[in-house]
Amino acid sequence: MFDIQNKKRIVFKIGTSTLTHKSGRLNIRRTERFVKALADLHNSGLDIILVSSGAIAMGLQKMGLTEKPKDTVMKQACAAVGQCELMYFYDKLFGEYNINVAQILITKYVMESVRRNNIENTFFKLLDSNIIPIVNENDTVAIDELELEVGENDSLAATVAVITKADMLVILSDIDGFYDGNPNSPESKVIPVIENVDDHIRALAGDAGSALGTGGMHTKLNAAEIANSNGIDMAIINGRLPENIYRLFDGEGIGTIFTAKK
Repeated sequence: MFDIQNKKRIVFKIGTSTLTHKSGRLNIRRTERFVKALADLHNSGLDIILVSSGAIAMGLQKMGLTEKPKDTVMKQACAAVGQCELMYFYDKLFGEYNINVAQILITKYVMESVRRNNIENTFFKLLDSNIIPIVNENDTVAIDELELEVGENDSLAATVAVITKADMLVILSDIDGFYDGNPNSPESKVIPVIENVDDHIRALAGDAGSALGTGGMHTKLNAAEIANSNGIDMAIINGRLPENIYRLFDGEGIGTIFTAKK
């Protein structure tokens, strides 16, 4: 049985389309409200880990580009520039609530290697020190995501949840949850609870991302399977209303909950 009140260590994942305006520039008001909600949960005693997209989009803005580049090297350059800008905003905003943050750039290869233990130790020491780790893929080293045009931060977030022994993964999307049909159709409804990601559920998922982001609902299903198979519940909620974070942790039935296999 899903019980939000028993969740103590939470991994949040926020995507590019949730962080930015359609122009690609940072949505400052939404980001401020999002950080405020996480700071409030942190102050309540929860361990918070944030997996954040948005580096490439912010790099575009910083470098004066108007659209996402197609070549991998330029994407890497945008990610390198944008990561500095992204962390600057997070450090500034969390700092207003006297909360320290730390940047962790990782790749799936490191997490699958013998060095994974080093990553785990860093996470646990930061959490023990009351610091919020902010995680992103190291795009200047790992280019699989950039070349394949498939957003992996959803799966990355699920893997982070596993190695940090999190109780829950919350993915903040640009829609209200997982729908039983086309999300743009007024006849479609959000499925409140999914106990098993089967072929029927996979068939309902599209695979298109936004112009700025690269993920789609199928990457979120991958994340759900990783998390659930390791005993971790996952939620998809609409991150464009950051107050939904409060509603979720107040026990309201919002979004879609993918229940863990016990």
